[in-house]
Amino acid sequence: MPRHIPQRTCIGCRAVRPKRELLRVVRTPEGEVAFDPTGRRAGRGAYLCPDPACLDRALRARELGRALKTDLDAATVEALRRQLAELVTGADAGAGR
Repeated sequence: MPRHIPQRTCIGCRAVRPKRELLRVVRTPEGEVAFDPTGRRAGRGAYLCPDPACLDRALRARELGRALKTDLDAATVEALRRQLAELVTGADAGAGR
């Protein structure tokens, strides 16, 4: 019997993809909003494609703040963009090995 592969929806482009192909953004109980590369941090989570365009779309439509049930200030948005760039370039470097 084939294994069940969890599916999640990107809040930017609304594409349904396997959970491992998406990046989790989490709002911790302390209120910090950050990417969660392990997918195991405690808190409210939302999923995004590893594409800056999906993050921009989710921010523009206010979907990310709504999904995390919090208001995102400019500093948090900038930190998320920086983290996404690091995660995407790190994933590209790892794929080229």
